[in-house]
Amino acid sequence: MQAATDSLERRVQHFMEGRATALVVQLRWPGGEWSKAYGVRNLDTKDPTQPQDRVSVASITKSMVAVSVLKLVEQGLIGLDDPVNGVLESFRTTLRPPGPITVRQLLNHNSGMPDYVDSEYTAGPLQQVANTRLSMQRGLELAATLPWESKNVDRFAYSSSNYLALGQLIEKLRGRPVADVLNQDIFAPLGLQHTSLAEPDRGAPDNIHAYIMDGRERVDVTQPEVWVGSPAGGVISTTQDINTFYRALLRSQLLSPAMLEEMKKKTGFAEYGLGLMRFPDTCSGDFRYGHPGGGFGNISISITSADGGSQVTMAMAVPPLPWQDPATARRIDLLGTQMEQAAQETLDYLCH
Repeated sequence: MQAATDSLERRVQHFMEGRATALVVQLRWPGGEWSKAYGVRNLDTKDPTQPQDRVSVASITKSMVAVSVLKLVEQGLIGLDDPVNGVLESFRTTLRPPGPITVRQLLNHNSGMPDYVDSEYTAGPLQQVANTRLSMQRGLELAATLPWESKNVDRFAYSSSNYLALGQLIEKLRGRPVADVLNQDIFAPLGLQHTSLAEPDRGAPDNIHAYIMDGRERVDVTQPEVWVGSPAGGVISTTQDINTFYRALLRSQLLSPAMLEEMKKKTGFAEYGLGLMRFPDTCSGDFRYGHPGGGFGNISISITSADGGSQVTMAMAVPPLPWQDPATARRIDLLGTQMEQAAQETLDYLCH
């Protein structure tokens, strides 16, 4: 295991030399685990980061929401290939789908629905975008300002709008807020005491703070209001809790083996299933599974072997970078790629 941790430490040192605010990581392998924290929780107080600190994990949320949707399918409340057009009011009154859109198409980003983050709303001032709560309905209203073309249906195109619609589906069929459903389906049964999709607690001492530069001002965007309760990216968690979730998922503790296999199937040419991303596993010749996340000063990645035995979850508060700067987008993309490479390399060392 020393080779794995040494490799990861070298990678993390590169991130910290690039002025990342903080990074937390947890590795797990059969019979052991290793956690470490780097940097500071808060650039004002300089409190050192701790391994069990909490961070916004962004789109890792989608894997959790997918589980709750697939539980609806398992219980016969809706079918994977059933259209949602007649179930969701937003599909009748707000959106203009070019045809029937199924649960499966929403889960695997194959619906062709435009991504609300591409609308003019997210081009506004940082304080307005970050500090304005965005309901599922409002997000879909923003998606409706963009063309939904029939030629894009059945083509993979990652769109967070899909998961806003799935959040509405969960609430419609369960009759409860999606945050409560995730708690009942996942957080409580697995004992994920540091994970929630509920109201933020920005003042908690165990938060890792995130920052963005707005002109010359450094803005704290920890647990931004725009993400609160969002089924597309609102979960706040720890690396330990995220590893516990994916291990339970891949060991069929949350879904039946048959439903898990449906979740793991790829979508056309994309290495994406139903809320799960697939990563090549050089050890088994199979795939590893997990999801990346990113936005508002945070990047995260979680990858687990198919048997749930070996895992790595990493979360980084990136350097405070300029808002709406094309160079920032390129830097974030590069950091995300480097984190994925670091995670994969570490898992390769673990299995060899």
